[in-house]
Formats: sequence, structure tokens, C-alpha cells
Amino acid sequence: MSPRNQGTPAGSGRRRKAGEISANSRGDNLPVSGRVFPHSVEAEEGVLACCILDGPDVLSRCMEARLTSEAFYVPAHQILFEALLAMNERRAAVDEIMLAEELKNRGHFEEIGGFTFINQITNRVETTAHANHFLEIVREKYLLRRLIRTSTTTVERCFGFEGGLENFLEEVEQEVFKISEDRISDVSKPIKESVREAYTLVQKLLERRGELSGIASGFTDLDKMTNGFHSQEMIVIAARPSMGKTSLALNMAEAAVLARKDRKPVPTLIFSLEMSSQQLAMRMMCGLARVSLVRLRDGISSSQEKQALLEAADELSKAPLWIDDSGHLTILELRAKARRLSAQRNLGLIIIDYLQLISGLDNSVQREQQIAEISRGLKAMAKELDLPVIVLGQLNRESERERRQPRLSDLRESGAIEQDADVVLLLARPKDATEETSVATDRADLIVAKQRNGPVGLAKLTFIKEITRFENFIAQPD
Repeated sequence: MSPRNQGTPAGSGRRRKAGEISANSRGDNLPVSGRVFPHSVEAEEGVLACCILDGPDVLSRCMEARLTSEAFYVPAHQILFEALLAMNERRAAVDEIMLAEELKNRGHFEEIGGFTFINQITNRVETTAHANHFLEIVREKYLLRRLIRTSTTTVERCFGFEGGLENFLEEVEQEVFKISEDRISDVSKPIKESVREAYTLVQKLLERRGELSGIASGFTDLDKMTNGFHSQEMIVIAARPSMGKTSLALNMAEAAVLARKDRKPVPTLIFSLEMSSQQLAMRMMCGLARVSLVRLRDGISSSQEKQALLEAADELSKAPLWIDDSGHLTILELRAKARRLSAQRNLGLIIIDYLQLISGLDNSVQREQQIAEISRGLKAMAKELDLPVIVLGQLNRESERERRQPRLSDLRESGAIEQDADVVLLLARPKDATEETSVATDRADLIVAKQRNGPVGLAKLTFIKEITRFENFIAQPD
């Protein structure tokens, strides 16, 4: 049997030819329901031949694509690839003779068919020009096989299901997510491509003549410092409880989703792990109509307020805004939901309220490690979906105890948040608003404590307590 025609398990009642090894001896590539798993013997031979012809370069590409021996369907190909990886790790020269010696030392030389099989592989290609093409096929077939095994196992478990549906669904989604995570691509680019893209951006900035390059926050002073929120950025808004984090985020969402003469609406998804979607909608409606929620609850409202609420409700109902108020979401569940809606609705912004309420994947590890994993997952989501992600977070009590403005080190539970974030905004009362005086102030400080691509500093805001709404700061006359 030629290696090119392998793929099905070899029979046991005859002598095996070069490269022919029973599928039972390596992995579990057995047929499902009478059908053979997806594979391409030709592509596997092509990858191995390219590895032998130009070991370091092609093997580096294989490792970058997370290709392991399990990615090969033919057992003999698995053995050969393992030997090539071992030689590459020792920086040993790779050719037919050295490869044969490596296989002999491993006790697999005769098992795979000796020099006959090695020569069949090396004669498969004459150049490594198509190495990436072969590699992509092998990787694709491998992922399909993994998906088939996961799906088959899931079906069997469903028939024998005995309880704990939520845990079962989470386990299934994690398995599928692991497969999805392996769908990586080559992101390394020659510098000339990056320079070309950067120059195109420069031209756009010059053409706009000071216009925002990102999504407007709705606050002039903040937008001047950040130039808007940009794709792939993770923006953290942190404050102590009851400082107005949610209100600030809703005001930013409003600025994004409502059409204005100078900008188009941006499809936005809000994950609310603390408040219900109805509560958020009520706050947005009252804020937009400039009607006191307290007065509304007391049943006090004028005809003008009723009309304003009706107009606000109509405007918001047409906005491209989605609210997910699921509780106890893990980072995997959150990313899966965001990925699905982004594919359907072409999202431009995601807001999460708030980070510390996202459940960890492993409750046995310390909460700080869980938060670090969640933070990395949110940054990865911003890059994957190519949009800005605004994450609300808690500050510890140090700034209150020391009666000072908050700083980066006050971020609660993990320094990983500070590390992963592209922009960190700290919301605080101005220094002249102390607990002793109990003076209500209409001013708030939004401290830009970190910004990878811009300045840090202070943006002043006006907070209208009656309607829990932030607006651009206007200095009051003396």
C-alpha cells in the first residue's frame, strides 16, 4: 500500500508495507458510523517532505500553527513528525540519513517501513513553496476530527444524561471553545505592510482635520485626550461603589448608539451582571428625557415630562443596542455570546458591568488569578472582534482611607487589569467634596490614569444627581 493511499486501519492478517501502522496503535482515528475521519494523506506527506527539505523554517511554522503529532492522521506520519520535532529541538541537521538514525534510536525505523518510507516522503515534493498550503490543510482536517470526536462524545453523554445541565453545557462549550482557540493564523507581517497601514491611518487623520478617529464617548474633554475609543482597545472605568460607574457607561452607550448629525450609530452590546435590562432601560430613558427617576416612582410627572419620556422611549427603541442581563457568566460564556451577536449584528462596541462579577472558570484557584484570566480574556475578545471593550471595575478602599484621588494601584484584586488595559479611567469626587460637609456636588473627576497611545490627565464632568446623568463640565460663575 502506498503511503499516499493510507488512512484506513491496516488489516492484521498480512504483512504491513512501508509506512503502514494500525490506527489502533496511535490515537483513535477509527471510523465513525462507517465513515472515515476527514484527512489528507497527500497534505501530510507534503508537510513532512517540506520539514525534511528545510527543517528549521517549516518546523517553526508548524509550531507557530500549534501543529502537534496528533494533527497527522496516518500513525507513521505521527512517528515521523515526533522525530523531526525532537531533532529540531536539539538543533540537529535534518536529512534522510540523520532522520533514519533518529528513528532507529527510537525503535521505530523498521516499524514505519525504513528507508523505503522515508524516500517516498521526500520524493513527494521538490520545493517548500507550498508548505503553508499543506500545513493549513492538515490543521483544518485535524480540527474537523476533534470536532467530530467532541460532538460524538456529547451525543453519547446526552443519551446517558443524569442531571446538572448547566455544568454539562459549560463543559461542552469549553471543549468546542478549545477547538476554536486553535484556529490561529499567521499574524506576523513584514514592516512594509505595517508602515503602509500606518500611513493610510495618518492620511485619514489629516483628512478629518481634528475629527475623532474612534467612537465618541459623549464627553468633549475626554474625547480630546483619547481621540475616541478605538478598535481592539480594552477601556477600564473604575470607581468606588455608588460613584456612578454604571450611569457613566450608559451615557457613553447612549452617545454611541444614537444617531447624530456628525456621526452614525454604533451597534453596542451591554453585559449587565448586576442590574436587569429593564432597570438599565429605565435609567437610559429617564436620563435621555431628563426626568427624575425618583419623581417618576412617586407618580409625579408633568405633561412635558410624559412627552419627553415618550420621545426618549421611541428614540431608544430604534437604537442598535442589545442588553444581556445574564448572571454568573464565565469569561468563556461571555465571549461566546459576544462572538455570536457580533457575527449577526456587526457590533462596534461592548460594555461590561462589571468585571469583578464575572465568574471564574476554576474556583479552586485564588480570586486574583481568576481576575487575571478574565482580564486577559476580555483583552483577547477586543482583539478578536476588532472593537473597543469598556469594562467597569471596582477600586479598593485605600483612596478613601487616605483621602486622596484614586490611582492605578487602587484597582481591586489584580494588577493584571492595569497591565491588560489600554485605557484606565478612574471616576472620583473632586477633592472639595468631603463626607464631613455632606455637600452634594455637581462635579466629578474622570482621571485618565493610563493611556497607551495618548496623554494622561484629568477630564472634568458635570453630574446631575436628580437624573443620574453625566454631562460635559461647565464651570459655574462665582
